[in-house]
Amino acid sequence: MVLGVLLVLIGSGVAYAQETPLVDARQQNQNARIREGVASGEVTRAEAKKLRAEQRNIRRTEHRAEADGTVTDRERARLQRKQNRASRDISRQKHDRQDRPRAN
Repeated sequence: MVLGVLLVLIGSGVAYAQETPLVDARQQNQNARIREGVASGEVTRAEAKKLRAEQRNIRRTEHRAEADGTVTDRERARLQRKQNRASRDISRQKHDRQDRPRAN
């Protein structure tokens, strides 16, 4: 019986996690862009902190949208707008000519 319950929980978790695969893939891409910007010095620590907070906000929005088991078109559009804004913010921070000082 316990095994049955575990299988149901695992199965529902897989369905839950795959409700927004495009959002998840884009989140990974944006997180990689932030890491690359920090590594190259194009993004300062303060900028990275703000960009990561923006990514956390998108993740929270995604979890709330998935909470009832269905992500509506309106919720998808909201997530896309937030991701578009975050993408622009990452680009702006990477190209704002404000570099992190490098260690010698």
